[in-house]
Amino acid sequence: MALWGGRFAAGSSNMFRQVNDSLPFDRVMATQDLQGSIIWSRGLKKAGVLTEEEQAKLEAALLELKTQAENDELDFDASEEEDIHSFVEAALIDKLGDIGRKLHTGRSRNDQVATDFRLWVREHVDSLKADLKALIRSLLNTASRHQQAIIPGYTHLQRAQPIHFAHWCLAYVEMFKRDLDRMRDLKKRMNQCPLGSGALAGTTYPVDREALAEELGFDSPCLNSLDAVSDRDFVLELLFCASTSMMHISRMAEDLIFYNSGEAGFLQLGDAVTSGSSLMPQKKNPDALELMRGKCGRVFGSLQGLLVTMKGLPLAYNKDMQEDKEGAIDTVNQWHICLCIAVEVLDSLSLNEDRCREAATQGFANATELADYLVGKGIPFRTGHDIAGKVVLAAIDKGCAIEDLPLSDLQAICEVIDDDVYPVLQLEYGVNQRRILGGTSQETVTKALYRELENLDKLE
Repeated sequence: MALWGGRFAAGSSNMFRQVNDSLPFDRVMATQDLQGSIIWSRGLKKAGVLTEEEQAKLEAALLELKTQAENDELDFDASEEEDIHSFVEAALIDKLGDIGRKLHTGRSRNDQVATDFRLWVREHVDSLKADLKALIRSLLNTASRHQQAIIPGYTHLQRAQPIHFAHWCLAYVEMFKRDLDRMRDLKKRMNQCPLGSGALAGTTYPVDREALAEELGFDSPCLNSLDAVSDRDFVLELLFCASTSMMHISRMAEDLIFYNSGEAGFLQLGDAVTSGSSLMPQKKNPDALELMRGKCGRVFGSLQGLLVTMKGLPLAYNKDMQEDKEGAIDTVNQWHICLCIAVEVLDSLSLNEDRCREAATQGFANATELADYLVGKGIPFRTGHDIAGKVVLAAIDKGCAIEDLPLSDLQAICEVIDDDVYPVLQLEYGVNQRRILGGTSQETVTKALYRELENLDKLE
């Protein structure tokens, strides 16, 4: 049943229906559509459009359909309806006859879908925030299991300075906390109700839009009917939040793929999140991480696609905007899956702390400590930096670490270097000297870890 057939003498072609009908994907908003319709029926009763008896029958039928939708019992596949709105209206007419035909009074599919979609996004914002908190918890638990472990820190994928592995975990905690903040801000901005805006100009019926918004859990009604039916900023913002978070997931996956490689050997992934090769029996591939990294591009594509769709649309509603849903639905599903798999990966990994320590001592990562040591001897840092570089060249020439160079070799480069340099060049010294706020010392990282664990349940 089309909701617009009276103007047309002939039906739609099969090809047009394939491109026009949205029920195959907007059916996921069935419960939201039914909830919005229940509240709209109450608004029509208060406006004098429906009698109390008519509204009661409509609400009972809508609640029955809503229960079926929640239990996945609605038979969408056998339906020939255009979208979720016509599906619901056809079901009501089938149950109630002409009473079902009254529900759409004063309402357009334009304000209806805008309301449904906001309700759907709002619900998934809450569930995705829970997923993000679960990932943060997993990172904190991983850090707690390996509080003493030291790994190489990298810049340009070259060994730079040693850091605690827990410090690495806490870096991603900060990223995912910002993702939570963005979702909180999205929910605040999008929580306005379009219902009652009609097709674009509002409605002539005296419907109480403030009451509609309150009953549906919105903070207020949308203040402009043109904007209300044509705004998809909330979808774009959801896709941006997802894209940013997926970028964080992808970066974490890339780190772990490298840490898991034979070349690094810092950790092993569990069997539950890896796969093998059909040809090479020895292989254990980090497929879960690679899929998380790969799905990132898919989510980016949905954001870019909707931006391009929206950029040239005049006010108000245009059918191009039907393209807002499939990308958003897929993005929410992929983001949810990746957040859940990331938890499984972190919970499954085992860290080879001896190998991590060995790697952290390589690559002359203590050269900065030598430069700082020289500063303590009264040498300007830039000069100390140059001296430390020459010491690195000497170590390379002898095929040894800086701390293994004899004192005579060090003093040949800089005579102020003395025996007290050797403790400074030890791994723990350099790491634990960085006690500044945000640094990687054992003391600083432990405080940060326990602060995050304490505050975890307060995250919104």
